[in-house]
Amino acid sequence: VSTQSTWGHQQGSNPKLKMAYKVPFLTQHKFHDELIATARKIASPGKGILAADESTGTIGSRLSEVKLENTRENRRAYRELLFNAPALNQHISGVILYEETLFDKDSKGQDLVQPLRDNGIVLGIKVDLGTKHLPGTDGETYTQGLTDLDKRCEKYYKAGCRFAKWRAVLKISENCPSPLAILENAESLARYASICQANGLVPIVEPEILMDGTHSLAVCQYWTEKVIAACYKALSDYHILLEGTLLKPNMVLPGKQCKDQANIEACARATVQALQRTVPPAVPGITFLSGGQSEEGATVMLNALNALDLGNRPWKLTFSYGRALQKSCIKVWAGKKENLEAAQKTLLLRAHGNGLAALGKYHGEAKTQFSQESSYVANYKY
Repeated sequence: VSTQSTWGHQQGSNPKLKMAYKVPFLTQHKFHDELIATARKIASPGKGILAADESTGTIGSRLSEVKLENTRENRRAYRELLFNAPALNQHISGVILYEETLFDKDSKGQDLVQPLRDNGIVLGIKVDLGTKHLPGTDGETYTQGLTDLDKRCEKYYKAGCRFAKWRAVLKISENCPSPLAILENAESLARYASICQANGLVPIVEPEILMDGTHSLAVCQYWTEKVIAACYKALSDYHILLEGTLLKPNMVLPGKQCKDQANIEACARATVQALQRTVPPAVPGITFLSGGQSEEGATVMLNALNALDLGNRPWKLTFSYGRALQKSCIKVWAGKKENLEAAQKTLLLRAHGNGLAALGKYHGEAKTQFSQESSYVANYKY
């Protein structure tokens, strides 16, 4: 069906001056209600996401820090420890998995993820296949994995997953981020989100700006706004149901090598202002990445984002942490069965602290001897 525009009607009978517009193609989304319900559940007050989706190489580097070999048995034992932590669901609403973990069995022969299902924790899955150099740029990257994403999403949904993660990576330097890198990563995230939603998975949109660099807080805020704005333009172009999505951005911080490190309040104010300028209120939750901050630092920053008087925040501000939930836990465990309970308590302490921070009620309850150690890795790959 088409109608004549008001402008075209006013031009009289000259057919060359008439303009017609088409009614946009609109359809009821098959998973509409489920996507919205899932996104809202993950963004429940006082809860966040445990990112346990480290690739085989990345988990290997974590295991090597406690002098363990990167074997399937060790990876399974560590993740079994995480998923069986008592009452994990008090502060964890979702867990992001690596494909090996989703289909693996535990030491008793049952699904490794069964404890998560039993406790009502939403299963998520990492679906990107890593980054590659983007030709024509100064070392910038694009993310792989779109080619067979529809088939993989269908498989993951059947296995019980209800949300997905795709990491786009940008950096700040003299020549970066380039317009090409911003456009490529925004459109890739939008295509990924479209495919996920068509297959029943809530997409986490993750445009991460790395901490590396000498840039100031103001420069990080500027580029964070530009990148997130580009993402939501692309999401709109691809007809994404925003109520069935989550955003996973970096916090706005000065570059790791910047000599002028701003205080927590200034960083929190810059972060919230960047989001207020770019993220539609239809988005139910913003699940921050820790980006290499220490465990305690990431918790304190999240608390500031919620506790300080920073104006209207129509979305839940919570966490999607990997290193900032697990760094102390794996150190305490060190691959020893006798340390399992203590390691689980360490994980639960950090989850509790971040749950409080998501409500703006954290007062240092999770601070430990390990929690202030930096998790920063230059040019971090996941």
